[in-house]
Amino acid sequence: MTSGNQFADLFNARESRDFIAKLLKGQAVLRGLSESDIDVGTAPKEPLHRDGRVTLYRYAPLVPPDRLSPPVLICYGLVSRYYMIDLQPERSVVRRLLERGLDLYVIDWGYPTGVDRWMTFEDHLDVLDGCVDVVRRRHALDRIDLLGICQGGVFSLCYAALSPHRVKNLVVMVTPVDFAADTSLLARLARSIDADLLVDSMGNVPGSFMHEGFMMRSMFGQNIQKYANLMDLFDEREQLLTFLRMEKWIHDNPDHPGEAFRTWFKDFYQANKLVEGTLELGGRRVSLRALTMPVLNLYGDQDDIISPPASIALADHIGTDDYTARSFPVGHIGMYVSSKAQRDLPQTLCDWLREHR
Repeated sequence: MTSGNQFADLFNARESRDFIAKLLKGQAVLRGLSESDIDVGTAPKEPLHRDGRVTLYRYAPLVPPDRLSPPVLICYGLVSRYYMIDLQPERSVVRRLLERGLDLYVIDWGYPTGVDRWMTFEDHLDVLDGCVDVVRRRHALDRIDLLGICQGGVFSLCYAALSPHRVKNLVVMVTPVDFAADTSLLARLARSIDADLLVDSMGNVPGSFMHEGFMMRSMFGQNIQKYANLMDLFDEREQLLTFLRMEKWIHDNPDHPGEAFRTWFKDFYQANKLVEGTLELGGRRVSLRALTMPVLNLYGDQDDIISPPASIALADHIGTDDYTARSFPVGHIGMYVSSKAQRDLPQTLCDWLREHR
């Protein structure tokens, strides 16, 4: 008669065998993939303007010229790479907007090197201004529509407040405004960091430093569980490629220009100067009350990177009555890649822009 211990040993042996078989299969599957299989940012685009490491692209329109809407310039942040908004064809906010007739431009901030260590927050606004000028000249417009995402949304808020005569409509997505209202782990970490010591010691802040902060949001989920679950994807090629594209973006963290990092942490996260009305950039006071153009605020109500109250607070500080806020039942990354956002967010944005032509 077989004992209980023998049954347990037999079960464990089979479990171990199946686990090893999955690992070996996964090894073979991954070895069969090439870099071209894990392609990201595939919506066709052309470079129009360069300023140092920065490139302004125009996406190829997907509708005839007579159906194109006025141009929209997308300003992403410095912390991660902009191609998250165009991760793959079926998970691409960019493609969904192009399909609806938007004429899209995007700023690629590139990869900072040692020479960018002294590039300030306001220097980045100057680069943004140069990109705005390119789009304005190409379309013979005095003002254009500006879409800022995450940290790029803060750039856009500051730029539009300082140059309201150049922005017709302002859209911000998953953008912090009241940094004191941000209760996320990342915000709490940012408020405790000695930014002066970090920048004075390192110059540019390594992308790996920023990456580790994001991974700390969920130590088990971000660092163990998802890789254990990976074994279940080896028979699902498309799901596996989606996972690998996400991993490519997650680990593609540019270094952050030192002086811009100093301002980002000290003036925004630690002193909350944007809503306090005490922020000065290049000797000019930034007042959100100067935002008198129409404003659309898009945020995720499950966002664990930018707490929703930090975004919602925008309504209390701007100078326009033409303000719209829309929430989506997703997290920060879900705003770009989730099926819910792919369906609803682009239509919401396009409808709002058409109402404000």
